[in-house]
Amino acid sequence: MKRRNFLNGLMVGAAALGTSVAVRPLRTWAQVAAANTSPASRSLSIGYRTIDVMGRSAQVFGLVRPDGRPGLEVEAGTDFDLSLSSAIDEPTLIHWHGLTPPWAADGVPDNPAALLRPTEIRRYTFPVGTGGTHWMHAHTLQEQNLLAAPLIVRTSDELKRDEQDVVVLLHDFSFQSPEELLAKLKGKAASGGMAMDHSAMSGITGMQHMMSGKGMAGMTMPGMPAMDLNDIDYDAYLANDRTLDDPEIVTVEKGGRVRLRIINGATATAFTIDTGRLSGELVAVDGQGIEPVGGTSFPVSMGQRLDIRVSLPKDGGAFPVLFIREGAVERAGVILATRGADVRRIAIAGDTEGPVLGLDLEQRLRPVAPIASRTADRRFRLSLTGDMAAYGWSIDGADGLVVKRGERVEVAISNASMMAHPMHLHGHHFQVIGINGTPVAGAVRDTVLLPPMANVVLGFDADNPGRWPFHCHHLYHMATGMMAYVTYNGIG
Repeated sequence: MKRRNFLNGLMVGAAALGTSVAVRPLRTWAQVAAANTSPASRSLSIGYRTIDVMGRSAQVFGLVRPDGRPGLEVEAGTDFDLSLSSAIDEPTLIHWHGLTPPWAADGVPDNPAALLRPTEIRRYTFPVGTGGTHWMHAHTLQEQNLLAAPLIVRTSDELKRDEQDVVVLLHDFSFQSPEELLAKLKGKAASGGMAMDHSAMSGITGMQHMMSGKGMAGMTMPGMPAMDLNDIDYDAYLANDRTLDDPEIVTVEKGGRVRLRIINGATATAFTIDTGRLSGELVAVDGQGIEPVGGTSFPVSMGQRLDIRVSLPKDGGAFPVLFIREGAVERAGVILATRGADVRRIAIAGDTEGPVLGLDLEQRLRPVAPIASRTADRRFRLSLTGDMAAYGWSIDGADGLVVKRGERVEVAISNASMMAHPMHLHGHHFQVIGINGTPVAGAVRDTVLLPPMANVVLGFDADNPGRWPFHCHHLYHMATGMMAYVTYNGIG
C-alpha cells in the first residue's frame, strides 16, 4: 500500500493517561492526501463557518468544495477550470497565491476585476502551470478572518511517490475585527508607542552592508530604536484552525515518509518550524524545488511556503511539529502519530522565545530549476520605508516600475525600516540573485523576506503582461501603503 494513502482520514488512539490529548473528529487540510483532482471537483464556495478557539466559538470565513472539504487540489499541466461562488453578505475576491494566471484573473479588487458580489458565480480558466504548494486568500482585510485555504498543484510523479502528504495552514487569530486591529495600530502609533519616522531611519541605511544576513535581531545603537518584531499580540495562533491545546493529530505509518506542506497564511506573524525529534529535509520553497537542505528548524514568513520531508522511525510514536512565533513563546502545532501512540499534551507557551528570522537559510538555498542566465534589460532600485509615528508604510522608488514584455528585469530592494517585510510579487516567479551585496544563485520564489537593514536583488522575466501588485505580505503594512505595481508598457 502506498504510504501517502495509509489510513487516510483515520485518527490516532491516544493512551489513557491524564496528560494525553483527547481525540475528536477532523475534516481539515492534513487529511486531504488522496484528493480528487478532476475538473468536476473544481468549484469553490466562499462562506461562513464556526471554529472553536480557546473554548470560544468564532465565526470565520471559509473556502470549501462541494463535498465540504476546504481548499483545492489540482493536477499540474491541466487547466485551472474553476467556478467561484460567494454565500457571504459582503463583496469579496480571491487571489491565487503562487499561480501565474492572466492579469484579469489575479484576484486583487479592481485590478482589474471587480469584487465578487454576494450570490455571484465567476468562472476562471487558465493554465495551472507546474506543481507546488500554494494557497488562495482574500486580498482585503477579510484575510484576517481566515478567508484563506491551501491550493496544492500536484505533479504525476508526486501522485506516484511513496510518501504521505500533510498540509498545514498557519494563521494568527483575533476575536477583534481587522478594522479594530488596524485602528489600534494607528492609535498606538499616534500615542507615541511606535514613534519612529523617516528622519530616524535615514541615518542608519548605511549599515546595510555591515550585516551578514542575520538582519538586526536584538540590535540597538545609541539614538536608534530596537527592532520591532510583532505589531499585534493575537488571541491565538492556529495550525489548520486549531490551537496547540487541541491540536490536529495526523495518523502516519511506522517507518513511513511524510511531506509536510507548510503554508504561512498568518497576516502579521512569522514562525520557525520545529520538527523536533524528526530530522527534516527542506525540498521546496514557495512551491519551487530546491536542492535539499537538512535540519530541524526552518523559518517561514508571511505568504511563504515550505515543503519539508521527514521519515518516521520503524518503532513509531508521536512526533509534534511546532510553529513557534517569532520573538515570542507562543506556538501552534500538529502531531504526527502512529496508531496507538501515546500523544501527550503540549503547552501553548514554550520555555524560550522563537528565533528572529534572518537570511541565513535564504543564503543557502539553491534552485532545482533556476531562471535562464541572461543580462538584465531593466534594473530598478527600491527602498522599503515606514513612518511608525503615523503607522504608514511605503516603497520608495516604485513609481516607475514599468517593463516591456520579454525583458529580463532585476529589482534591488533595501529595507530601511526597523521591521521585516516579506515582499510578494504577483503573476511571476523570481530568483533571488543577491543578498546583502553578495551575488547568489538563490531560490526561485514569489515571496522573499527582507529583515531590517537587509537588501536583496531579484531577477525575473517579464512574460505575463498586466499591472501586477508587489507588496509586503504583512496585511497591515500593505493596507497602509506598502504596495506598488509592476506595470507592463501599454497596460493601464
